[in-house]
Amino acid sequence: MDALPALERAAELSPGDAEAHCNLGNALRAANQLERAVRSHQRAIEIKPDYAEAHNNLGSALLDLGRLDEARAHFRRAIAIQPTFALAHSNLSNLLIMQNRMLDAEKSCRRALEINPRLIPAILQLAEIQAANGQFADAEASMRRALELEPDSAEALAGLVRFRKMGVGDGEWVERARGLLERGLGSRQEVYLRYALGKYFDDVGEAEEAFGHYARANELSKRHRAAHDRGKVERGIDRIIEVFDRGWLEGVAGVGNGSDRAVLIVGMPRSGTTLAEQILASHEAVFGADELSYWNEAASGYVARAGGEGEGLRRLADGYLRTLEGLSSDARRVVDKMPGNFLYLGLIRAALPNARIIHMRRNPLDTCLSIYFQNFGALHSYANDLEDLGHYYRQYLRLMEHWRAVLPEGAMLEVSYEGLVQDLEGWSRRMVAHVGLEWDESCLEFHRNRRPVSTFSKWQARQRISTGSIERWRKYEKFLTPLLPLATLAVG
Repeated sequence: MDALPALERAAELSPGDAEAHCNLGNALRAANQLERAVRSHQRAIEIKPDYAEAHNNLGSALLDLGRLDEARAHFRRAIAIQPTFALAHSNLSNLLIMQNRMLDAEKSCRRALEINPRLIPAILQLAEIQAANGQFADAEASMRRALELEPDSAEALAGLVRFRKMGVGDGEWVERARGLLERGLGSRQEVYLRYALGKYFDDVGEAEEAFGHYARANELSKRHRAAHDRGKVERGIDRIIEVFDRGWLEGVAGVGNGSDRAVLIVGMPRSGTTLAEQILASHEAVFGADELSYWNEAASGYVARAGGEGEGLRRLADGYLRTLEGLSSDARRVVDKMPGNFLYLGLIRAALPNARIIHMRRNPLDTCLSIYFQNFGALHSYANDLEDLGHYYRQYLRLMEHWRAVLPEGAMLEVSYEGLVQDLEGWSRRMVAHVGLEWDESCLEFHRNRRPVSTFSKWQARQRISTGSIERWRKYEKFLTPLLPLATLAVG
């Protein structure tokens, strides 16, 4: 931060020096001036188009801004220019993990480690991939390997708490974490450790200390992402409701693809979507695809016109079905559990009128608290502030009310998370019936399913059903004043 004025001056005095602009971009990113960081790296690339380091650094700044597709393009460009650029391979792997593309992420991670076996970020990514595959002992071993190479790695130390429930016997871990904090950390590293300490104290039942660490983690996280814009969210929901109304849906009826392979599980993050997918994916006729970014990308490129665009909708449907086919060629149903697809249900219904939709609902306070307790990074800008969380949740409710009004009866099954964990078989049977399949007893043994799970629930998805998360918010009630009004709101 102190070097920033000098680097700004250096770039000003040497406007044609690509390295000066690249160095300035790195300093601006560290100071959370992300848009300026992007411009500085772009300027470096304008001066020197084959500057691999600038492409890699630009990708990192774009990633902070949540512009994942652009970031991916620049990581790939850095690799194309310099195929042995281990950090670029590692950064690409990290991005692919965020997009739940675990097979591709593992390829990039393994390549980074081939080039540099001691590269800490790649070792940490390997741990995440191993955990996604249910290899928790291997994941912990990878984290410990990273700590051997870099004993003060806050990210590696923090990673140890995510793959199991912590207990009072883990006091040595706590003391090591506190020691790192006392020695001083950069804010990015402190974020990892604060979330981890929050989880530790939550696991051992010390709510006040847990919340203090989580609150600090969230405040620090705000420094490394674009600011949340409530007005933009409201305008976006307004636009969806305006465009994808009953008249529009009736106007495009019959023009989509009639395939019934797709099952979409939607809702807020941390609402039980992973559990629902794990149950369905344990059925012999179902493939769990995890979270696919298809509809987010497709919707951004689709402009609805009066009467609908039959050709455009069929093109979207066919592209999605090709994506599902690439993941599984024989499953009768393929489940996409991207929670944020609740934004696109009108478009999805028009393109795939026979797709099955499951909407997971959970107590609003439990949902928001669980989001606040996770390190979502740049992907969910509302996640780090209780006021923003409450506002976003209301917008979600507003849009789901719209979909209930305009989607045909029976198009969407609404499943209560609390109901599911308290009556596993009853609600599992309803979900299986809704997706048009016969009952399979394997659905009740979902915790034995070894399929990859890449979300924050990767450990929980492999445990037996528990009601322990119901009404969890009450332990933290005194800290949740901005969210308490949600307690009076119906989920649907």
